[in-house]
Amino acid sequence: MKKVTIFIYGALAYLIFLASFLYAIGFVGNLLVPKSIDSGTETSLIPSLLINLLLLSVFAIQHSVMARPAFKRWFTGIFSAAMERSTYVLLSSLALVLIYWQWRPINIVVWSAETDLLVYALYGLFFLGWLIVLLSTFMINHFELFGLKQIFDNLKNRTAAHSTFQTNYLYKIVRHPIMLGFLIAFWATPVMSLGHLLFSGVTTLYILVAVTYLEERDLRKALGTAYANYQQEVPMLIPFTKPKEKASMKRINKY
Repeated sequence: MKKVTIFIYGALAYLIFLASFLYAIGFVGNLLVPKSIDSGTETSLIPSLLINLLLLSVFAIQHSVMARPAFKRWFTGIFSAAMERSTYVLLSSLALVLIYWQWRPINIVVWSAETDLLVYALYGLFFLGWLIVLLSTFMINHFELFGLKQIFDNLKNRTAAHSTFQTNYLYKIVRHPIMLGFLIAFWATPVMSLGHLLFSGVTTLYILVAVTYLEERDLRKALGTAYANYQQEVPMLIPFTKPKEKASMKRINKY
């Protein structure tokens, strides 16, 4: 009964994630959803900025703390290990729902596309970014990434195999294609409002800090030489550029 309950919990967490992911496309792109990044009643500028910053901070803190190995060890010491990823996915999704619900629009236009061709090109980039995000999850293991494999293995009394280090497809071009996809989607808009700029700027800063100082450190610690070599061969976020780590090694060797 406990395993069935965990399975249902994980399946519901995934469905909530899927709904929040699809809503994110409409929210950021001002498309189809009832409440988007630029819709709703505007309030005073300073309170709106502070509330939006608080909402983004809640997501960033939750996302960063729960992704750390120390938190995972604490969680699995109390609850079933099969629930850990599903819980992370669920709370991340709920943090997004909070942003959608309480976001304050700031519709001061920072820039806007002046021609139809540019509008179509930006929307094309916008959807390309989301497509990169989605495809990148399947290039590693979508079902493990979002907790479904763990709850299914637990239901079937199977011991989950350790994840293998994979560098498939887009992962041969950049180390973090999911984050690259998000960056493209957040910045590619035909009309950039101040509220949208705040959202894109803060999330970009968070991605750079989290990836550079947290996720990369954890991956080096977990994977050792394999990840260190990967860092020297593949750039972090910008395709077809020289990895910073490789350039640093060349400077060291030169001297």
